[in-house]
Amino acid sequence: MNFLKICVKKTRAFLKQILLILKKEKKEEVQLIIQHWIRIFNIKLGWIHDFDKLVVNYVIFIYIFIDYYYLTQMNTFFIFEAFRSSSKLLNTLHGHTNWVNSIDFSTFDDIKLLCSGSSDKTVRVWDLETNKQIQLFDGHLNSVYCVRFSQYYYHNNHSNVICSSSDDQTVRFWDVKENRQINIFNGHTGGIFGIELSPFNGGRYLCSGSVDKTMRLWDVETSKSLHVFNGHTNTVWCVDFSPLQNNSSDKNNNMGVIGGNGYTLCSGSHDKTICIWDIETTKQLIVFKGHEDYVRSVKYGSNKLGINGGANTILSGSRDKKVRLWDIRSGQQIQVFNGHTNWIRVVEYSPFVVNNNEIGGNSNVICSGSLDDTIRFWDIRSNKNELYVIKGEKAGGRGILCLRFLQLKKNIESTNNRGYDINLYYGSCNSNICIWG
Repeated sequence: MNFLKICVKKTRAFLKQILLILKKEKKEEVQLIIQHWIRIFNIKLGWIHDFDKLVVNYVIFIYIFIDYYYLTQMNTFFIFEAFRSSSKLLNTLHGHTNWVNSIDFSTFDDIKLLCSGSSDKTVRVWDLETNKQIQLFDGHLNSVYCVRFSQYYYHNNHSNVICSSSDDQTVRFWDVKENRQINIFNGHTGGIFGIELSPFNGGRYLCSGSVDKTMRLWDVETSKSLHVFNGHTNTVWCVDFSPLQNNSSDKNNNMGVIGGNGYTLCSGSHDKTICIWDIETTKQLIVFKGHEDYVRSVKYGSNKLGINGGANTILSGSRDKKVRLWDIRSGQQIQVFNGHTNWIRVVEYSPFVVNNNEIGGNSNVICSGSLDDTIRFWDIRSNKNELYVIKGEKAGGRGILCLRFLQLKKNIESTNNRGYDINLYYGSCNSNICIWG
């Protein structure tokens, strides 16, 4: 009995040290403490072999957990000031001959890739280690408006497949390795703009928005159109799925019904509204009105933002030059952000936080790209002036059309002391993809 008490006491002391160091975010100290305790357990409990193995395995598990914790949680957010003070234009990817409307990232067999879709009717693939184009797909008959790497093909076939939407009224699927089109979705009667893949069921479902005023939900596995969402009175420019919920421990989340557990879609339209839809019933749940011109970009928030009710917010950008933040629960606008001098083409929740003295803590940073050729950063809890403005290409820049953040692991310790940095990639009207970091 005394022996067990000693073990429990020592384990508690071990965990207490780990938690204290975690609060200080000193990973090296965590590793030293774990190694020290492994030695203690090996020496003092070695005469009870089975228990010795159990304890050592437990401590090693904690070690792996801590490492995973730092890779996933502690690196989720970065101090915005470090990015603002040191970032600059790092590189420019040349190849497209018209507007770059959309970009996306994927890591396949440890190779980081970027795909891009353009008004030059092509989809291109880039190796981010060399910043070189490695693939080109030219099967679309008109402008390509959106591109996304398919998680469904990655999880089920271990193949790297890109989905793309076009003004030719199709969604096409391209196999990067085999350099060919492998599937095509037909059904819309107008050009297709925004597409997104479901965060549940391993990306099995795809949603598309079209000039025909509808949204469609497709099953990537069977290539069938499952639902048509009617309600908008003009072009549907953009769509998004609600984020994976906290109670869904598995991203594959093979639910019995599509969108079970309350998953929804949101859409932004030329009719100036944002709509929320129930995926399972296809019913329209909420209509947000407030923008004074068409809505070009919508994005769900996430509980990973570190703010209460983060998954119940929607960010939107419009031709009215304003960024707006909406609360799904109340159906009301929370904030409006002014500053752009031309249409807003894209909005995004950034991986940055900023110190907000008004709330006495950190606040998330959002950003927006516009045809005024700027990317502007805002404190999500404050509608005061923007925090920072990135100006596009100096030589005749004509606008920012899309942007994405990519977390990069470095070989040497970075400025955030975690061995990681953030790069911002954006597509422009100048047919280039620019890298800022």
